[in-house]
Amino acid sequence: MPLTPEEFAQALFSPRAIALVGASGNLQKNTARPMRFMRKHGFTGKIYPINRTQTEIMGEPAYADLADLPGPIDHAFVMVASELVLSLLEPMARAGAKVVTIYSDGFGETGPEGMAEQNTLIARAKELGLRIIGPNSIGVADLHSGMIISVNAAFEAETLLAGELSLVSQSGSMMGSLIARANARGFGFAKSVSVGNEADVTVGEVIDALVDDPQTKVILLFLETIRNSAQLGQALERARAKNKPVIAYKIGRSEQGDSLAQSHTGALAGNDVAVDAFLRAHGVMRVRNLETLFELAPLAQKYLGKTPPHPTPARVAVITTTGGGAATVVDNLGLLGMVAVAPPDEFIAHMAARGMNIRPTSIIDLTLAATSVQYKDLLEQLMHADWCDAILSVVGSSAQFHPELAVKPLVESNKLDTKPLTVFLAPEATTSLGLLNKAGIAAFRTPESCADALAVFFEQRSAAPAPLKPIVWPKDLPQQGLLTEHEASAAFAKLGVPASPSQLVPLDQLTHQISYPVVVKISSRDVPHKTEAGGVKVGVQDDASFAQAAQEIRTNVQNYAPDARIDGLLVQEMQGRLLELILGYRNDALVGPTVILGAGGITAEISPDFSIRLAPVTLAQAHEMIDEVRITKLVKGFRGLPKGDCDALAQAVVNFSRLAAVTGVDVLEAEINPLFVQEQGVVAVDGLVRLAD
Repeated sequence: MPLTPEEFAQALFSPRAIALVGASGNLQKNTARPMRFMRKHGFTGKIYPINRTQTEIMGEPAYADLADLPGPIDHAFVMVASELVLSLLEPMARAGAKVVTIYSDGFGETGPEGMAEQNTLIARAKELGLRIIGPNSIGVADLHSGMIISVNAAFEAETLLAGELSLVSQSGSMMGSLIARANARGFGFAKSVSVGNEADVTVGEVIDALVDDPQTKVILLFLETIRNSAQLGQALERARAKNKPVIAYKIGRSEQGDSLAQSHTGALAGNDVAVDAFLRAHGVMRVRNLETLFELAPLAQKYLGKTPPHPTPARVAVITTTGGGAATVVDNLGLLGMVAVAPPDEFIAHMAARGMNIRPTSIIDLTLAATSVQYKDLLEQLMHADWCDAILSVVGSSAQFHPELAVKPLVESNKLDTKPLTVFLAPEATTSLGLLNKAGIAAFRTPESCADALAVFFEQRSAAPAPLKPIVWPKDLPQQGLLTEHEASAAFAKLGVPASPSQLVPLDQLTHQISYPVVVKISSRDVPHKTEAGGVKVGVQDDASFAQAAQEIRTNVQNYAPDARIDGLLVQEMQGRLLELILGYRNDALVGPTVILGAGGITAEISPDFSIRLAPVTLAQAHEMIDEVRITKLVKGFRGLPKGDCDALAQAVVNFSRLAAVTGVDVLEAEINPLFVQEQGVVAVDGLVRLAD
């Protein structure tokens, strides 16, 4: 019978008895570490070392076989050669284990043979009702109880700082590194889990358990990829519903779109861009700097879900006792889309009446002008000011030697839970950092991390996609492979996206009923990018020019792709436009369906300017996407230019995103490029769809 969530969490984080399979009494070996760590850090549960050649380990009885144990276990930690692991599953199940963490490597991470062995291992574990962490996991820890089922050297520390952060890591080595770095800054942890190969228990399942853990207030993720996005999304939504912040650092920001993509969408919206959209859609704060992963936690824990709506970009009031130090943060704020705002005249007059003179500059420099009492008063007045959304205090050398001057006012001032306060200490000031941490104030060691935290905190995070009623794929269209533009336009029309009137003309019948002027294009599923093949002629005015265009297109395509299968010529009505956009859909291998809107035409990949969401999208999300694409300013009254129909554009985005609800075929990617925005309406003038074979 499958474990209940409560049983799983208990065996994972609060086991009453643990078997250390392959434990060693040689203190120089990694396999001796879990026993030593738990004794050092006060674990009070039962520990059973399993070793065939030793009868005693560190003063505790050792057992040659799991069958010899004096009582049942909840959790087993396996530290033996990979070829022995499978044979141990049944004995561990008989001993009562519910969760098995496998440190042993040599499985899926090694290649096809190792993956086959891993699959066999997991299949057998499921038959026995065991849940597997790993393989290739560096372990699990509960720092409150001293349960350290791990070989990570970070737990060698004489004391471990227990706290309210919990970490789920796809990298075993980084799990320990992050805990060590955070502990050095005074950040304590509740739980940590290295998921290893994630062959059975996923990141999503661990998050789900942490959502219900009373000791965990903030969940940190170190990610290398996304596995089981549906399960992960559900867990993240539970965290969001309980207002439990999730902060993620994911490697791979430079990753490109996959090599099989036939569309511009695939090149623009590569895996990492899609992952970004997935994390934002599920309320996750993705940081750019590793240190921000834990430094952001106090900011998120105190203010997430409590700040009122703010304009874009968010406005930050910057006060400082070191002008140069403040400028470094302000520069980084600007790079990340934030703005440091100057106090208005009314506020300057208000502070003057309170005995403090400040200037109308974007950095309020108090280096020579303010006492600690005045500093505290300014902070409290800014808390109630309506012209800023957050306060950033940049403290200079006084933080290192005289914390009473600027740090103490930060701690003692009356603060609101609705207006974030952050602090950057320009010097290395460990004592002041500790004071601020203890007071629950987000404090940062570098300007980059400080700006990163503020930008991520104020970044817009939308709702997860709502389920749609399934849409049946038309039976009169192809069921696999690449569709021609003519077929793709028919599919888009059924979704409610208007296309320019067109007619497919056989090569031996060069007549049509489309009014001139027209566009003439090759129709071939083997030539998805017609312009590159010389397969497009625009502005064709009459029958004579049509015949000439047809001949030139046939010759060009024959030279470009001699073996291409040609259905005929697509004759399309010429359309006017105010703006060309690209509207793309991609079923991303990691996170599922996504939709993008961006600058279109042949320049789509040269100068990327796009917005992305998980599909399907709502009308409100579609309007957000339009606002995020910079080039759309050209159809929103920029410098007196004619306005385009942005309402029709938003509806087209919504309708197009319904490809995510299509059943009967697997839509891998689809694209309208360009989509013309007109004064009244929008119209698709080129497109493609690729279905799974």
